[in-house]
Amino acid sequence: MSQQDLGKCVTNSLEQYFRDLDGEKPAAIYDMVLRSIEKPMLEVVLAKAGSNQTLAAEMLGINRNTLRKKLTEHQLL
Repeated sequence: MSQQDLGKCVTNSLEQYFRDLDGEKPAAIYDMVLRSIEKPMLEVVLAKAGSNQTLAAEMLGINRNTLRKKLTEHQLL
């Protein structure tokens, strides 16, 4: 899957979200999207890194401490 395909998935999901609202006012979309994609991304990258947090952090392009914070937030530790 390319970066463009991933973007298309997000677009399609957001379009469906707005259809499902059926006139209701949307709220906190930014946080909703980030929370929705962050946990599965962390799970997959951590698995690909063989649970090595240092390697996973490198793959993600973030600091290891930031990764640990995010893993804790998503109850993945």
